[in-house]
Amino acid sequence: MREDWLLSPESFKAAVYVDDQNDEIIMSNGLIQRVWRISPNAATVSFDNLMTGETIIRGVKPEAMVTIDGEEFAVGGLRGQPDYAYLKKEWIDELTSDPHAFHCSAFETGVTKERFPWKRTKHSTSDPWPAPGVSLQLNFTSTQERTKDIHISVHYEMYDGIPLMCKWLSIHNQGTSKVKLHSFISEILAVVEWDSPVETPDRWDFPNLHVESDYSFQGMAQRKANRTTYWVPDPEYRTQVNVDCQSPALLESRPPLGPDIWIEPDKVFDTFRTYELIFDSTERERKGLTQRRMYRMMAPWTQENPIFLHVQSTDSAVITEAIDQCAEVGFEMVILSFGSKLDMENDDPAYIQKFRELADYAHSKGIAIGGYSLLASRKIAPEHDVVNPDGAYYIHSPCLESKWGQEYFRKLQAFFKDTGFDVLEHDGSYPGDICESTDHPGHVGREDSQWKQWTRISEFYKWCRGNGIYLNVPDWYFLNGSNKAGMGYREVNWALPRERQIMLSRQNIYDGTWEKTPSMGWMFVPLTSYHGGGPETTLEPLCEHLDAYEAHLINNFTAGVQAAYRGFRLYDTEETKQRVKKWVDFYKMHRSLLESDIIHVRRPGGRDIDCILHVNPKLSVQGMAVLYNPLDADISQTIELPLYYTGLRDRARIREQRNKGKVYELDRGYRVQVSVTIPARGVTWLLIEQEK
Repeated sequence: MREDWLLSPESFKAAVYVDDQNDEIIMSNGLIQRVWRISPNAATVSFDNLMTGETIIRGVKPEAMVTIDGEEFAVGGLRGQPDYAYLKKEWIDELTSDPHAFHCSAFETGVTKERFPWKRTKHSTSDPWPAPGVSLQLNFTSTQERTKDIHISVHYEMYDGIPLMCKWLSIHNQGTSKVKLHSFISEILAVVEWDSPVETPDRWDFPNLHVESDYSFQGMAQRKANRTTYWVPDPEYRTQVNVDCQSPALLESRPPLGPDIWIEPDKVFDTFRTYELIFDSTERERKGLTQRRMYRMMAPWTQENPIFLHVQSTDSAVITEAIDQCAEVGFEMVILSFGSKLDMENDDPAYIQKFRELADYAHSKGIAIGGYSLLASRKIAPEHDVVNPDGAYYIHSPCLESKWGQEYFRKLQAFFKDTGFDVLEHDGSYPGDICESTDHPGHVGREDSQWKQWTRISEFYKWCRGNGIYLNVPDWYFLNGSNKAGMGYREVNWALPRERQIMLSRQNIYDGTWEKTPSMGWMFVPLTSYHGGGPETTLEPLCEHLDAYEAHLINNFTAGVQAAYRGFRLYDTEETKQRVKKWVDFYKMHRSLLESDIIHVRRPGGRDIDCILHVNPKLSVQGMAVLYNPLDADISQTIELPLYYTGLRDRARIREQRNKGKVYELDRGYRVQVSVTIPARGVTWLLIEQEK
């Protein structure tokens, strides 16, 4: 039986080597394999899913396309394929090079390199950075007079233990005059179509692979934030079944606009990076596990998961008490919340000194501290705001490359340097607004405005990552250094009655962890009134709503998910303090397992038991099933637990909470049937481990 890479990735090491006989370069990790023919020009001639034995591509395309000084050029590629429905090996020898294209002149192999520095903190994992693997660089030059001084390198990385590749371009102007890069397509793959109807449908199904880049914005979910992945018809695929030849069987990775960048002499322009993740199944849970593995490896800082309190004040006495309470119960971070009136743009020395002293005090207690800053969704002034006839995404928004925008980022960096703050909660991150101003100092006009603004904010986030500053960002900036985004909550729901909040929060966690790990998404707990909610919606006074407060603690800590506990304090009585501490202690006792992957067993529906299953085959306790009872009566029931991803194969010892437990035989689907009794509106958990 073939090893499952999700359980035992160690066997699948990436390698890159040259096959001299066929003049080919091969990159493989035993899960996927990509092959380039390098003569008469470099081109991908094979891309295979070794897990399923299927080919991913059906034809040869250029490795990239660039438009420079108004003219489009192919980068690599081979021409003459007789049919784009499939690719026969014997055809490859007959393919020819496009004389107008950039030609491969050399190549280099090596190992993966970090994209930017990551300063680890006490909350960081030991995950390697960069993710181990191999690299390939194909170097291209041109014989055309107008582009003879342009050198283009196409970079590829493949990683150990995961069916994942990364690709990007570097464009080096080695001439004496600047050149304009109008646009680029950094990946072009003639992928085998997933959907093949005769008539053109209203909605197409796309091939079973996940493609995203770090050029992402305007979304807490990857699908919304994905701006560069395009599935388009292939004009060379003339034998397809669809009578309109509209099958979306050509993958292109490109920016939606621009970049329209001038490349000065002796300067290098790097594109965004595109990640291609190949699935070995269509099953939702396995695809989610695959995607989550990618984020653990490509953005390991997302696994930092500190427990934090949102404080609604900048009063020193209130903040000091909050720090003390966090230290008492085991919370690890204080964030001066929206509504606290913290102003990181205030560079008055006395203001800076106040927060320097608070940061020093927090650090003396072992607590990280930071605060909230609003960027987009605010109006500055006509000369600084986005100029766009269609309007900004948030109606009003500053241009990040206006004079105000550039000064804003300078002030934030200075604030962090001068105060010693550790955390930025950055609301309304850059949403991809286009700006048509021709007066802003940081961009020329419309065509380069999106690229320049994204560069501004992504470089700032990378600076934060390199300086150990934790980033809560309600947008998909994970690959550029952010730690956490929303789990998927709807803000106004926290103004609903307490009982409804509790059920909705479990649904948010269940649904939000299909593509996010538990540490990648935050939840919310309204200790005080939020979005106009009345007394029936809030938890203060905490001692008077202790059952509801504890239910929130249980929801989040048993899922390994951190919430923004927003208010002024964590407890008001000794009993409240002990309840908070109880669940913090529970979380810290099982932290490694709770921050591992979630298997979705039963979605919360309010009418029966709901259940999530934490799994990690590398730990001594390989699983924890958490079962919740939303009803007003006890429930006794037998529930089926899928234990495949615990790594257990024949038998498992399962114990409820601290009970001794019993040994269960796994069936042929690696499942067990376990009987449980859960008290009314209660919770229990089952620890799953190897039989001893």
